[in-house]
Amino acid sequence: MRTTNDLRLGLLRQPGHVAFGPGQRAQLPSLVRRLGTSVLICTDERMAGSEVFADIVKALRGNGLTVSVFSAVEPELPRDNLLGLIEEFGGTDLDVVIGIGGGSCLDFAKIGAILLTRGGDVRDLYGEFQVPGPGLPVITVPTTGGTGAEVTCISVIHDPDLGMKVGVASPYLEAHAAVVDPELTLTCPRGLTAATGADALSHLIESFTARAKNPGTDDIEQHLYVGKNVLTDVYARHGLALLNTSLERLAEDLSDLGARSDTMLGALSAGMAINTTGTAGAHAIQSPIGALTHTAHGFGVGALLPYVMRYNLPAREPEFAEVADVLGVADPGQSRASRARAGIERVDAILAALDVPPDLRELGLKPEQFDTVAEQALRARRLTANNPRELTKGSVLEILERGYHGDRGWWGE
Repeated sequence: MRTTNDLRLGLLRQPGHVAFGPGQRAQLPSLVRRLGTSVLICTDERMAGSEVFADIVKALRGNGLTVSVFSAVEPELPRDNLLGLIEEFGGTDLDVVIGIGGGSCLDFAKIGAILLTRGGDVRDLYGEFQVPGPGLPVITVPTTGGTGAEVTCISVIHDPDLGMKVGVASPYLEAHAAVVDPELTLTCPRGLTAATGADALSHLIESFTARAKNPGTDDIEQHLYVGKNVLTDVYARHGLALLNTSLERLAEDLSDLGARSDTMLGALSAGMAINTTGTAGAHAIQSPIGALTHTAHGFGVGALLPYVMRYNLPAREPEFAEVADVLGVADPGQSRASRARAGIERVDAILAALDVPPDLRELGLKPEQFDTVAEQALRARRLTANNPRELTKGSVLEILERGYHGDRGWWGE
């Protein structure tokens, strides 16, 4: 089934202030001073031990600000990690929360700011629009070019009791400001650079090909993800054009600041898009695969993307043909179907340049796990509902089968 944006709707949710560019971390003291005098920085142990972090703290304190640091943010954001934050800083007089780091650090700061203000258990906030009100103002400072978490209204948490990742999705999680400084990604190692780049690319493809839902006023008031629309498409096109060249340049030279900047702007564009469209099939299927194989999220969605794109192609041929135009591989003399396939193959090539695993076998997934993965993927309704072609247990199993064997034939042939 094909859905089109019949309303010509345009909708974005975004921070009130976004600073982008090399050196823009220098804006942090002035941004914090507008909000108060006491700031808590949430980050991980590696970032907290870096020279650039020490410089940021020094600049904040040099502007008369009181700075506290929580430096124990863990990858994949386990629920217990948030309990540690409340234990250490609950009841502390704070005005602002800064999240510095990768996606987990930013998600931690966003949901932590709510819990520090309103108390309670994060489990009560799982799902959409369950956050009852605003928390402390948050400033997000990403150090990787990929997740887009600096501008999104969601925090993804791993709940070990549920055995899966769950989302807290609410406009109240939107950052007050995002400071996006590509210089902070220069020390990002090759593997993490590739994984986050693949994640950003998957965000752009999934947002541009997402279901258009033609929401009414009540839908917009009750749901974060209201579908592909004319404004998210602007960001998706721009981000794809940037990543089309920047990711391969980074694969050749991690010190290329121009490529770092283009990648980070592409990732920011992707975050702006998915904040309204949501992600879709590749992300839904990756979550249980990641839990079983303990592989990086970006490599998981990157490994799945070629197969999910091929599954979705019958429902999104015009969009994939436009992807080919944006990526510079469309031959105007070809049919739309041929151009759409060329767009998908160009995405395949970018993923290959990043050394993303070409199949699910390389992630460590086993055939006897397919049934579990399919069942758990379909439980992620906030993601599967965005997929342009309906996902059933049978179709997910076929995606897994093709992905395991590296079968990149065209669906239905």
